Amino acid sequence: MKRIVLFIATNLAVLLVLSIVLSLLGIGRPGAGNTLELGSLLAFSLVVGFTGAIFSLLISKPMAKWSTGARVIDQPANATEAWLVNTVRQLSERAGIGMPQVAVYPGEPNAFATGAFKNSALVAVSTGLLENMNQQEVEAVLGHEVAHIANGDMVTMTLIQGVVNTFVVFLARIVGFFVDKVLLKNTERQGVGIGYMATVFVCELIFGLAASLIVAWFSRQREFRADAGSAKLLGSTMPMQHALARLNGVPPGALPQSIAAAGITSGRGWSALFSTHPPFEQRIAALQNLRA
Repeated sequence: MKRIVLFIATNLAVLLVLSIVLSLLGIGRPGAGNTLELGSLLAFSLVVGFTGAIFSLLISKPMAKWSTGARVIDQPANATEAWLVNTVRQLSERAGIGMPQVAVYPGEPNAFATGAFKNSALVAVSTGLLENMNQQEVEAVLGHEVAHIANGDMVTMTLIQGVVNTFVVFLARIVGFFVDKVLLKNTERQGVGIGYMATVFVCELIFGLAASLIVAWFSRQREFRADAGSAKLLGSTMPMQHALARLNGVPPGALPQSIAAAGITSGRGWSALFSTHPPFEQRIAALQNLRA
């Protein structure tokens, strides 16, 4: 959950900053007068859209470490840390990827994997996860995170985010041009007015939120695939089912606010549309159907 929240938030921030700065410099605005150069506008939108997504991907690992206070296990300090490193190594070998960094961070039961490349990723688990789960359940969670890496989910997320960003930038400027030239009757030959810039900014925020629905939907699908990936790595669906059932028993109030607000524990109500994870009940049912 944390890796996707960080990825989307960083991406949206970079997208907005790039758009504002380039607009102030006059780059990426429509053609002069009353013309709209769609070709050049689309090219500009592609550059801005994918720049934000790729930048978010490249800084995802250091950002995740910094934001969670994760401590990378260079030399295991105890038997639990040694077991963690050894388990991740075994799962990575089965998945056919390079050994990720393994980290522990303080917090309620959770875990994440992130990184721009399959063979140099990061797998981190919280202290709460280690304290509230048995080894088989923790191993299932680790398998889930290793499956994310093996599936190339962060790269795929970057491509999807880049595409939706492109449409956000492109459509926001078309709407801005329409408002400036048609509604506000700005006929200045030198270019566009303040109405264009204000409209573009507002539209990027609105369209960006709408685009996050698409990204969240895809993220929910990849969670099902990572659950199945964990079951394949462990040779059984039961450990992952038990792990999900255990997480489902954690009171929502005990989770970090960034996770609880996204509806990870229930997936009910309108917030479920923005949730990056399906309800635990659906994930367990999917594993049961997989076994059948």
